Amino acid sequence: MLKRSIYKVARELLGIFPIISITGPRQAGKTTLLKEEFKDYQYVNLENPLTQEFFNSDPKSFFETYHTKVIFDEAQQVPKLFSYLQVMVDESGKMGEFILSGSQNFLLLQKISQTLAGRVGLLKLMPFDFRELKAANLLPKSYEEIMFNGFYPALYDRDISPNRYYPNYIQTYVERDVTDIINIRDINQFKLFMRLCAARVGQSLNINGLSRECGISQPTAKAWLSVLESSYIIYLLPPYFKNYNKVLTKSPKLYFYDTGLLCNMLGIKSIESLNKHRQRGSIFENMIITELHKQSYHNYTWEQYFYWRDSNGNEVDLIRPNEEQLDIFEIKSSKTILKSHLKGIDKFGDLIGSELKNKYLIYGGNEDVGQRFGTIIQPWNLL
Repeated sequence: MLKRSIYKVARELLGIFPIISITGPRQAGKTTLLKEEFKDYQYVNLENPLTQEFFNSDPKSFFETYHTKVIFDEAQQVPKLFSYLQVMVDESGKMGEFILSGSQNFLLLQKISQTLAGRVGLLKLMPFDFRELKAANLLPKSYEEIMFNGFYPALYDRDISPNRYYPNYIQTYVERDVTDIINIRDINQFKLFMRLCAARVGQSLNINGLSRECGISQPTAKAWLSVLESSYIIYLLPPYFKNYNKVLTKSPKLYFYDTGLLCNMLGIKSIESLNKHRQRGSIFENMIITELHKQSYHNYTWEQYFYWRDSNGNEVDLIRPNEEQLDIFEIKSSKTILKSHLKGIDKFGDLIGSELKNKYLIYGGNEDVGQRFGTIIQPWNLL
C-alpha cells in the first residue's frame, strides 16, 4: 500500500482531540488508510445493515462492544451515533477515542458541526499528491501523463484505464452521493452541468451564464455547485481583495480536485488529445493549484489561496498569504521559460511593494532553475 502523508498528522491529532474525522472524495483511499494504518482500532462499517440494526435496537450493548478506540466508517448512516459520542467523550475526557469517516461528506460534516463541534480534529484525505507518488516511484517525468491519468488510488492499485475508471466513478457519485444530498429529477441534466463546469475550469465563475446554458434556474445552479463542492468534485478559488486597484474581478474561479476526472468530463480520451486540447494550459494550472491545496490538507497547514485579476486583464494565478506578506505564483504549462511569463506577477509585485514575500514561476519542464529575473522558478514536479 502506498503510504499516505496524512497518517502522521492523524496520529498527532489523536493525541489532542477525543475524535478525529477523515473526509474527502469518494475512493480517495479513506477506508484503506483506516484499515491498514490504524490496526490498534476496531473497524466498524456502519453501512452494514446488521450493524445499523445492532445500534438502533440496543445502543447500550453496541457501545459496550465498541466503547473506545473505534473507527466508525460511513458514520453519517447512523445519525443518532453523534449524540452518544458527545456524551461519551465529555464524560471520559480521553483523547483519541474514536475516528469518524464517510463518503457522504456533506452529511457527515453537518452532523459533526451540529453535535461534536470543538471535539473533533478535521482532516481531509485527497487523492494522491506528488510527494506520495514520488516516494513510491510512481510520478512520471511527463506532466501530461499524470494530468491525464489523475490521482485516484484505484488507478495505481488496480492498473485500470482512466477511460474506464472515471465514467464509472461519475455514475457511482451521481447515483449515490448526489441523490442523497439533493433531489435531482434529471440526472442527465446534472451530468451536463458537470461538463459545463469542466469547460469553465480556470475561469471566473459566471453563474448566470452557467445556469442559462444548462437550462436551469440560478438558485438551482448555486445548489448544484454547492453539492459538487461538498463532495470534493470542484472547489472555488476566491479573488484577493485589497484596494490595489479599484476595478477588480470579484467572482471566484472554478477548479476540479482531480485532473483525470476533469479530462474525462472534457471528453479527452488520450494523452495525444490532451496535448492538442485548447484547455491544456488551464488543466495544467488546475493541477498545480490543486496540488498545493492537497499538500496543505495532507500536512494540516490549511494554507489560504487566492487569485487576482484587474479590469485590464493583468492577473496573478495564485496568491498565498505568508505571515504579513504575500507569495505570488505564475503557472505555465510551457517547458520553455520566457521572461514574458512573468508579466502578471511583476505587475502585481510592483503594486504591492513591501508586501511581496516571494515570486514563483511553476512551469511544465523538469529542470530546477533556481532564481532568475527576481523570481523562484520551479518545475512542476518539485512543488
